[in-house]
Amino acid sequence: MTKILDGKKLSQSLALKLLKKIKKLPRKPKLVIIQIGDLKESNTYIRNKKNFAERIGVETIHKRYPNSVKESQIISYILKSNRDSSVHGIMVQLPAPKNFLIEKVLESIDPQKDVDGLTAVNTKHLFDNNEAFIPATAKGIVDLLEEYKIKLAGKRIVIVGQSSLVGRPAMLALLNKGATVTMCHKNTRNLEKETKRADILITAVGHPKLITTKHVSRNQIVVDIGINITKNKKIVGDVDYEKVSKVVKAITPVPGGVGPMTVASLFQNLIKAAAR
Repeated sequence: MTKILDGKKLSQSLALKLLKKIKKLPRKPKLVIIQIGDLKESNTYIRNKKNFAERIGVETIHKRYPNSVKESQIISYILKSNRDSSVHGIMVQLPAPKNFLIEKVLESIDPQKDVDGLTAVNTKHLFDNNEAFIPATAKGIVDLLEEYKIKLAGKRIVIVGQSSLVGRPAMLALLNKGATVTMCHKNTRNLEKETKRADILITAVGHPKLITTKHVSRNQIVVDIGINITKNKKIVGDVDYEKVSKVVKAITPVPGGVGPMTVASLFQNLIKAAAR
């Protein structure tokens, strides 16, 4: 029978552990969340983060800016937050509006407060397998698999989707755990052949039902990070869950899989920053 990798349940367990850690800190951790524009998805993600923060006793500052904001205005606020010793973490909710110089904004965050792990300094640390803030989704994937006692060292892992936010950081995080990782993308030939060879298949494309029973094999573990909104406003992943779940050994649901673990991972990074 297929095992469901329940990220929601695990994140609730992690929340209790984080709450205990926070109670031992000399002061309450504080996270600054910067939002540019008013994307519906971003509003949902930020609401989830603020709810989680409230549950574990973290203070959040939600700074909202219109799409028309200049990069310099946000950078000025970030630099001020960098200097504020009561602020332990700073993150910018992505995606940013088109034609916005988001890299310039992200690079203005103090790497010691970059709890989303997106600055060049933390990316280099991840690349070199040094101590760093691992991007929340990549960390969420690793933590989810390890919490379910799924061995990563020596495993063949195939990632579909090479985005700088999910696919690439996940590849590095899993390489650092001793896995053999193959990255697939839109130019990959014979995707079905590549995905079937995996011990663990991870997909992060944003294409509903991209992964079907043709792409998977028995005894495989499938991690679905895709988030797609259907016409009837239902959230679905990249995997044809109903059919694929009848074939594979274990699978994450969408929603309720990696998503909640991503939120928990962000706050694990924040508490690490606060403890410093």
